[in-house]
Amino acid sequence: MKRSHLALGIIAIAACRSAVIATSAAPEIAPRVAAHFPAGWHLPSGAQASFAEHAIVSSNDSIASRVGRDIIRRGGNAVDAAVAVAFALGVTHPTAGNIGGGGFMVIRLPDGTSTAIDYRETAPGAATRDMYLDAADKPTRDSRVGPRAAGIPGVVRGLEYAHRKYGKLPWRELIQPAIALARRGVVLDAFHATEMAAVTLNMTDYTAKVPATNAALRRAMAATLRTFRKTDGSTYARGDTWRQPELARTLGAIAAGGADAFYRGRLARTLARRVAAMGGLWTEADLAGYKAIEREPIRFSYHGHDIITMPPPSGGGITMRQILAASDTLHLERLDWDSVDRIHLYVEALRRIYADSTQLLGDPGFVKIPLTTLLDTGYIPKRMADINRARATPSSTIKSGVASTEHLETTHFSVVDGAGMAVANTFTLNGGFGAKVQVPGTGVTLNNEMDDFTAKVGAPNMFGLVMGAQNGIQPGKRMLSSMTPTIVVKDGRLRAVVGSPGGPTIITTVAQIVMQLIDHQRPLADAVVAARVHHQWMPDEITYEASLPAATVVALKDKGHAMRTRNHIGVANCIEVDPKTGALIAVADVKRDGGKAAAW
Repeated sequence: MKRSHLALGIIAIAACRSAVIATSAAPEIAPRVAAHFPAGWHLPSGAQASFAEHAIVSSNDSIASRVGRDIIRRGGNAVDAAVAVAFALGVTHPTAGNIGGGGFMVIRLPDGTSTAIDYRETAPGAATRDMYLDAADKPTRDSRVGPRAAGIPGVVRGLEYAHRKYGKLPWRELIQPAIALARRGVVLDAFHATEMAAVTLNMTDYTAKVPATNAALRRAMAATLRTFRKTDGSTYARGDTWRQPELARTLGAIAAGGADAFYRGRLARTLARRVAAMGGLWTEADLAGYKAIEREPIRFSYHGHDIITMPPPSGGGITMRQILAASDTLHLERLDWDSVDRIHLYVEALRRIYADSTQLLGDPGFVKIPLTTLLDTGYIPKRMADINRARATPSSTIKSGVASTEHLETTHFSVVDGAGMAVANTFTLNGGFGAKVQVPGTGVTLNNEMDDFTAKVGAPNMFGLVMGAQNGIQPGKRMLSSMTPTIVVKDGRLRAVVGSPGGPTIITTVAQIVMQLIDHQRPLADAVVAARVHHQWMPDEITYEASLPAATVVALKDKGHAMRTRNHIGVANCIEVDPKTGALIAVADVKRDGGKAAAW
């Protein structure tokens, strides 16, 4: 997409109250910027917006965003930038950025074609269906904390696959910024310092419960605590410099030897043996056998826009397709966004949709998914037919509509380059800091993605999701995910790149932003900071952000909804393209996290 008609320069507007974008811009570009927004519009508190001529990156960390921007400045494309951002986040955003987890990437190429790369973790070869049940047939904590919680990671292989097929710059050049950050250290902001201090308390608690007979795990936990604390044992604070020399060496090996340096050879042997010594299930064969998979994205039309999103083993794309089809069926676009009636109908749709997705979806390499039915627009009107517009339907009365045989610390980033290539990437360790343990000597934090499998049919996972047998544990299988990296196109031109962390709330966060952009023509900044609501069938309650008006909460209770407040739902670091001027506009969700956009 050519942008020669845009004014030169970059305008970055920090999060603030009442910052009028038109008057905050440089005089020569102010009219073009102002044209994008309604008269009198102000940048809402909690958003950071950037405008670009050539390229733009929005992520959970300002350093990582700048790394991606600079890669494009040096001649790289959006995939190159995405790879560099992902590795940088593994250093600067340790709660979720990682090389020990997995994720999904959706790419739209300059010619308008698109693809999806699945680098989700897989179950180790020694995994069994009931491995997380105790003698009383009850789920244990082993799927959430400690080495048995870790699936075989896919990040390094997935990023290499994307780079090899769609990148431009040398592989080593993309990892070098992350190596430098790990070696020299990063200055911690308040958000990351607080996160690190909190997780060390969890690690200390877990270490106290490790049996004395598991000396390897006790040593690993002690080493992990040393990584996240100062040499004197105190916690890091805002302004402190945090260095990770072990991770720097691991990244250096990957830069020199490619993904094979992680999945085969000396480093792979170290990873497998040390995880096994701690009580985990990894083997060298598991690592050597891991493959990233390129898949056809889910594509569909919604109110004159084309939506490109992730297929299974992500449940996100199918579920969002159903949410938007339900919105169309129920004519939600005719109702005011924050109205009680719209939220009620939206939640009633979510009950039925999540009853389907949690019971019917799984890894398509292992189970049969009724994909044709679930994506059929004729199915949704029938599924929504029993909604009572006046009262809430108890979730206990709702089953899946077809007969059938992500803790909050995921992270999403969006990238668009000057040629119009776009990347939406969501990746995770699952819970914050994953399994709360690193592989000694490597700087690699173990994921706890095995909790995303169904440990026991009918038993909730860490997010409260009650999933079905389709998502049961099998060796080599990919666990169901809610990650929903999404690209929106209008009349053949890129319109937006959207995504979020948040476990099952990822899907509803992305859907709400897309509906606001398309149906209510809200500027992206307004859509990102607006109060969010969520329902996932079970538990039977609306989760809502505290900024939702109190009167709305009371009215929803009067309709029979159980209500539970939460400070933040999702963290949307997104990009839109102004359909009038072609301007690149990134919005970082600083109200909910430490995100920042970087523009060129």
